[in-house]
Amino acid sequence: MATLNLDRAWDLHPQVSVRPEPFGALLYHFGTRKLSFLKDRGLLAVVQALATAPTARAACSAAGVDDGNLPRYEQALAVLAQSSMVVERTPSP
Repeated sequence: MATLNLDRAWDLHPQVSVRPEPFGALLYHFGTRKLSFLKDRGLLAVVQALATAPTARAACSAAGVDDGNLPRYEQALAVLAQSSMVVERTPSP
């Protein structure tokens, strides 16, 4: 099972485009030409919150994810990281 450090800052890869859909969203990586489906609008909210949140945990909290569901979102983000859809954000100097 893949894991992701929720206490680090993450963001969409710069080459990833997000298209919201009624079922969730489509993510397309222009570099790898991979397509990912987000089948949950909650996960879309988390992914969208990553850009401004200091950590992935904070993005989950901002999207309304409760502690009981956090492991499920952590796993989903880890899968997105494995496919380079989300990348760890480096701190600004």
